[in-house]
Amino acid sequence: MSGQFVDECNLHVKGGDGGAGAVAFRREAHVPKGGPDGGDGGNGGDVWLVADRNVASLLQFKDTPFRRAVNGTHGQGKGRHGKAGADKVVMVPEGTQVLDRDGNVIADLVHASDRYLAAAGGRGGRGNARFLSNRRRVPGFAEQGEVGEEHWLRLELKLMADVALVGFPNVGKSTLISRISAAKPKIADYPFTTLEPNLGVVRMDRGMEYVVADIPGLIEGASEGKGLGHRFLRHVERARVLCVLIDLGPVALETPAEQLQVLLQELEAYQPDLLDRPRLIIGSRADLVIPDDPDPAPGVPLDLRVSAVTGLGVNEVKGRLADAVRLAREELPEPTQFVVHRPVQQGYEVRREGDRWVVEGRDAVRAVALSDLTRPDALAEAHRRLKSLGVDRSLARAGARQGDTVQIGGLTFEYSDNEPL
Repeated sequence: MSGQFVDECNLHVKGGDGGAGAVAFRREAHVPKGGPDGGDGGNGGDVWLVADRNVASLLQFKDTPFRRAVNGTHGQGKGRHGKAGADKVVMVPEGTQVLDRDGNVIADLVHASDRYLAAAGGRGGRGNARFLSNRRRVPGFAEQGEVGEEHWLRLELKLMADVALVGFPNVGKSTLISRISAAKPKIADYPFTTLEPNLGVVRMDRGMEYVVADIPGLIEGASEGKGLGHRFLRHVERARVLCVLIDLGPVALETPAEQLQVLLQELEAYQPDLLDRPRLIIGSRADLVIPDDPDPAPGVPLDLRVSAVTGLGVNEVKGRLADAVRLAREELPEPTQFVVHRPVQQGYEVRREGDRWVVEGRDAVRAVALSDLTRPDALAEAHRRLKSLGVDRSLARAGARQGDTVQIGGLTFEYSDNEPL
């Protein structure tokens, strides 16, 4: 594809890490035994994908696919909390789909300002002042900050257009869009001149506007990936109306009937319901047809003939497309954003892995994310949290025995029948 238009890419997103809570005590004149006053760490920033109509393609991610939010800062003494990290807002074109590594669609950013939380920032850790209690008067530990989410995503752009111009290479689509709109695509007399889709806005006298997409030429086998294949067929998916251009020129390699058959077959093979969309069949290059020929395309139900070179039929095409778009807008609702939320793993899961037990889950990792587990009071707090979650009972039910190694996050413990983890 051209270096100026990219419609699919990989993107790595990383939420900011939360700042660590502080361990500190009041140290003031005449206060020899001040209480704990360590502040909380700041939350890490989130990474958001936001649809923006001023962004035309995914070119910005081609060479720099990494986007990271800012980390939260650590807490400090005297109750000073850390600053939350700034969010990272990543602008993408309208019509961008977000897919996970397995190819499942998790977000569809159809309209301007649609937004998706791509990577949540980590929660900041609590300072030791938060752990003061009647039984724990001098807490000498704090929470570590939580690590931000991190994902590889796949972005795919499907152009948002009312009309898709569909036809063989070099059939005159680029010339037509240049005549009916202000778009200025590259035009030349050889196949596959258009290596990237072009969008043009058509303005009618009564204030109506509609968007036309010039889709690069289709060939037989395109639905199976031949030629430019799926790379451009996806841009037809959102179009309300199809404008099928048939080459009437005497030097065309296929007859008009053969062209129409191939085009409709490829559209149906790619996505069958495309044939249910309203469509106009336009005979292109009418200036090359023998004058007064009553049937320049035998077997093809032409709606109009057009010559983008001489201007013949251009205004009629604009009007007929406007009528078709108007009806389609009334019958078909605006496409809406949908998001399939990734389930956030709450709680925990116990599984056997080799010679050890592994406890996974956000809540379990948070339970042991304390600054100094060598301190008895910190270890007691971790034990209390794990017992509250029921981790000890789950390990016992899973078959854990005295002395077994248990891994939670980056820490390892020894399982005891008598003492909860």
